[in-house]
Amino acid sequence: MTHLDGPGEDQAKGPGYGPEAVALEIADAVGRLADLWSVAAQDAALRLSSHQFRALRALEVTPGLNLTSLAERLDIGLPTASRLCDRLEAAGLLERASHPHKRREVQLSLTPPGRHVIGDVVGRRVQALAAALRGMEPGDRVALSRGLKAFLSAQDAALPRSENPDR
Repeated sequence: MTHLDGPGEDQAKGPGYGPEAVALEIADAVGRLADLWSVAAQDAALRLSSHQFRALRALEVTPGLNLTSLAERLDIGLPTASRLCDRLEAAGLLERASHPHKRREVQLSLTPPGRHVIGDVVGRRVQALAAALRGMEPGDRVALSRGLKAFLSAQDAALPRSENPDR
């Protein structure tokens, strides 16, 4: 593990910078980020549970998912996914339609209000995060961005090929 104090100080440090120590620091930061994320989502015009918002985001990324695929993506049971979709459909955020080639399959897709809700929550989250980042020195923001990119690259490299379609 390296510690970036500034130019020319990209060197390995002592045991306080080992993977476990850094993981503890990151876990604390992620917990606080999750709180910021949650509060920003709750301030939106329409309050959604984390499962509801994740379902909408999954449908944004992959329109036309069926109920089974959505349940798998959210790692929830089929009955739970069905009730979740019932509530989102009743709120006018998603719609169900028959699959054009498979009579027994139903496709799920976002409605315009569903897309609007996603945009609202994402916008609020970006504003809340930007407010926190404004309190950092520019060099620290750059280091954070660089570190996050390195983390994502390392995580992607560790994924099996079946879970990482870009490989």
